[in-house]
Amino acid sequence: MNNKKYFNKIYLVGPMGSGKSTIGRLLAKKLKLPFCDTDTEIETRSGVSLNWIFDKEGEKGFRIRETKLLSELSITYTGMIISTGGGTIASAENQALLLQSGFIVFLEASVKTQLNRTYRDKKRPLLQGNIDRKVILKTLYSDREAIYHSLAQLIVSTNEGTPHIVIKKIIQSFSEWKQHNHS
Repeated sequence: MNNKKYFNKIYLVGPMGSGKSTIGRLLAKKLKLPFCDTDTEIETRSGVSLNWIFDKEGEKGFRIRETKLLSELSITYTGMIISTGGGTIASAENQALLLQSGFIVFLEASVKTQLNRTYRDKKRPLLQGNIDRKVILKTLYSDREAIYHSLAQLIVSTNEGTPHIVIKKIIQSFSEWKQHNHS
């Protein structure tokens, strides 16, 4: 969709613990654009935690909410940084929404990095309970990696370096993409 309406929309995709929320907030501040973390926005709109949604509605119920929000964001906001949930890309409908409405950045992180960053986190529904987090993270990454790669206009590793280095790469690539695709 070559529409100027979508010039300033950047979607951050990747596994949990890849830095989507942290990078997203900093990138939005640097570009002076609003920021939306889809998981946080779903919690805000529903008035309950993601864990509650997963407990009561299951992952399917959560994914319905996620697609509805993504659909709204894809057509409502012109300039925005959007941090998606790790599984957002699993839906063909969500993939289409992302591809037709913005620049997609895959924040790549090894399972080791994900484990380190999610070690004490109690808010991630898929990592709750008496489970082997490493196995869960490996499985999720394996299931989703090809989709992340196929959607991304830019792939940036967040395993090392500072968020500011990642942001610089995103801004440079996004500027080039805008010039090439929308001039």
